[in-house]
Amino acid sequence: MGRAGRAAGLGGRTGRAVAVVLLALAPTAAADVYRSDGPGGTPLFTDTPTDPGCRLVIRTEPPRVPWREAVERTAPRHGLDPLLVRAVIRVESAENPRAVSPKGAVGLMQLMPQTARELGVLDPYHPRDNVQGGMAYLARLLDRYDGNLALALAAYNAGPAAVDRYGGVPPYPETQRFVDRVLGLYRRAKGVDLQGANVDTTQPDNGRE
Repeated sequence: MGRAGRAAGLGGRTGRAVAVVLLALAPTAAADVYRSDGPGGTPLFTDTPTDPGCRLVIRTEPPRVPWREAVERTAPRHGLDPLLVRAVIRVESAENPRAVSPKGAVGLMQLMPQTARELGVLDPYHPRDNVQGGMAYLARLLDRYDGNLALALAAYNAGPAAVDRYGGVPPYPETQRFVDRVLGLYRRAKGVDLQGANVDTTQPDNGRE
C-alpha cells in the first residue's frame, strides 16, 4: 500500500482514487475537505458539504494575501476602518491588482496616474503600494468633507471638483452606483445602518497620519 493509500486508510484502486480527490481538493482549493459514506460504504469527498453526515477530514488555511494584511495593519493609521477599504477595493477592481479602467485608473484601488504621482506611489500596480496610496487619498477626502463618507466616496470616484460643483453626490449614474455599492458592502460587513449622511469610519485611539 502506498503512502496515499495508508493516509486514506484504503488500498488498491479505491485508495488511489481517494488520494487523487484529496490532492485535487486540499492543496489547490484552500478549502476544508469533508467525507461522507456513499452506497456500499464508498467514501465520498467534497469541499462543499451538503449531507448532514459529512465529517471534516482536512482543514486548510486560507491563502495569505499581502495587500489584505497591509490594509488590516495600516488602515487604522489613516483613521480608516479596514472593512471600508476592502469594500472600496471590491467595488473598484474586484480585488484584481492588474485592473485598468477605460479612463486609465489602475490597480486594486484604481488610482489615476496623476493621483498616484501626487501620493508618491512609485508602482500603482504593486498591490501594497496601491492600497497605501488609495488609503491616503481616501483619508484626505474624508478630512476634506468632514467625515461625510458618501461625499468622500463620491469624490474618490468622480473627483472632488464634481462633488464641490454639485454640492453633494454628483448625478452621475456610475458615481451613484459606486457610492451605493461601497456603502452596501460596508454596511453588511459591519452589520450596521450606514444610511445617514455622516458615518464614523475612524478607529479608536488612531488619528490620521
